[in-house]
Amino acid sequence: MKIGGSGGGNTITGLNFEKKVDFQDLLKAVPGYALKKISHKAGLGVFFEDTLVARCFRKQDFYKFLEEENINWQQMLSKRLLPDDALLVIVRETLFIIEVKYQQVAGSVDEKLQTCDFKRKQYLKLVAPLGIKVEYVYVLNDWFKQPSYKDVLEYVHSVNCHYKFNELPLSWLGLPTKQAMPAPVIPSRTGPTVS
Repeated sequence: MKIGGSGGGNTITGLNFEKKVDFQDLLKAVPGYALKKISHKAGLGVFFEDTLVARCFRKQDFYKFLEEENINWQQMLSKRLLPDDALLVIVRETLFIIEVKYQQVAGSVDEKLQTCDFKRKQYLKLVAPLGIKVEYVYVLNDWFKQPSYKDVLEYVHSVNCHYKFNELPLSWLGLPTKQAMPAPVIPSRTGPTVS
């Protein structure tokens, strides 16, 4: 389902990446969602109908979050990883590292897809003291459906990482969506009528 699309009772079930776009902007465009700064907290709070459901972090904000949790990343890693987008889904106690790869020609991104296992394990080290799971997901455009990517995409799955094409389903992330409004009930006219 595309944001703002029709069908399916006009529900929004995923974030559509038709071109390289901003993850946070896509999330803000979903009905019922708002992203707001939380006082004295890193990143942005993700609110669904005024309830905090997740937190978003970019680059250095992720390390500010670790500081809030009294985690010294330097004791765990030799070098910082800077996530384009990290989403901590509260109810699932899961940190999603989200990388959007929009490609139109062959290039260096080909080899970057092969780094997900290493990066996922590094993020796991960082959040292990919090008991948080880590899911590493690529959002890829149709360029990566070419047969030449078959082996690397199989590898991504073999190391417990994920990829999605063009869309990131909200339900896959564990985020709520607005339900379609039920059809109005029309009273039956078969019973007695008063005139």
